[in-house]
Amino acid sequence: MTAKTKSSRPFQPLSVAVATISDRHTRATDSTGDWLCQQLGSAGHNLSERCILPTNTYSIRAQLSAWIADSTTQVVLLNGGTGFAANNCVPEAISPLFDRPVEGFGELFRQLSLADIGSSAMQSRALAGMANGTLIFAMPGSGGAAALAWNQLIEPQLDSRQGPCNFVAHVKSGANLCCGESTS
Repeated sequence: MTAKTKSSRPFQPLSVAVATISDRHTRATDSTGDWLCQQLGSAGHNLSERCILPTNTYSIRAQLSAWIADSTTQVVLLNGGTGFAANNCVPEAISPLFDRPVEGFGELFRQLSLADIGSSAMQSRALAGMANGTLIFAMPGSGGAAALAWNQLIEPQLDSRQGPCNFVAHVKSGANLCCGESTS
């Protein structure tokens, strides 16, 4: 594996929303959401909003749609609800909202998970996509899975200095949206 390269471009902080999908967690017990918020702050990004959403397709879609339509939310991190259990509905809730899926995220997440949890990695339905210039990542709710997703895949791609490419150039730049396309 080749080393990550950092260009001389300046760091560009992004506006990131975090949602935990759970019927049992509260703000007091949401350790994965806490950890994600700490990590994005440590990386230099701004937390725009944080919430806990019930495992309900339409509640998830409603909140995600609001962030997608918002001119300032550039990235959304969803944790929880991506497993194979019958009540997990995040992939079904968010996939119809994508303008473009980011297939590589789920593929790489499962590949990296294989080393940690073996063949159980195939039950992860982690996914990502773009919608109206908003980059959306959906990952499992366990702390270890969120750490793997953030450290190995998400954080490097939210760094404008990361080479040879990153997602920063593809997210909306606030009020510069026109016709659902990013102008950055």
